[in-house]
Amino acid sequence: MLCVRWYLRFGLSFRNLEEMMAERNLSVDHVTIWRWVQHNAPELKRRCRPKLWPTNRSWRVDETYLRVAGKWVYLYRAVDSTGATIDFLLSARRDAHAAKRFLQKALVSTGCRSPRVINVDGNPSYPKAIAELKRSGQLSRRCRCRPVRYLNNIVEQDHRAVKRRARASQGFRSFRSAARTLQGIETVNMIGKGQVRWLAKGDIAGQVAFVSRLFGIQTAA
Repeated sequence: MLCVRWYLRFGLSFRNLEEMMAERNLSVDHVTIWRWVQHNAPELKRRCRPKLWPTNRSWRVDETYLRVAGKWVYLYRAVDSTGATIDFLLSARRDAHAAKRFLQKALVSTGCRSPRVINVDGNPSYPKAIAELKRSGQLSRRCRCRPVRYLNNIVEQDHRAVKRRARASQGFRSFRSAARTLQGIETVNMIGKGQVRWLAKGDIAGQVAFVSRLFGIQTAA
């Protein structure tokens, strides 16, 4: 879990971690660490979600580009007005169907409240997707779609933490491995932003202990 947490949190490659473990007289192959990340990143998200503070009802929605197996794919993300992550979705396409699928996923996320306003950029897919969700009753008809570009600065800046990690890993080799790894990166990012109940943003030792407790690991006093 130390290797997994470091990989998801810092700009380290699997070979960096292999060498760091060797300095501690521990022989761990970089492929083994990759397998640990693939197994534990989605599990970290699943266990952490119920521990998060609820997000507020003012959403900022945007997507960014990531390189996976030599192709560009799209990471849809939503944060609230305070910068707290609501949800995310990796998609092979950037269209109204993908936007709708992402919003449907976000609306049923643990700790998510139905939005009163969804702020979007100039992407024409969002108004269409929001209108369809209103017609189907999945989204309140009172929810406003607000296309104000500068209000999305908060989510655009939040993309950087994820993209830095993607660059450090030298890209992803498959869509499935990217999707699983991103679940862990996003979850660790939420923990670091102080979204966990009763755990302060700057309490690094507390954050380490929290992840250990999620996996039943005893930490030294």
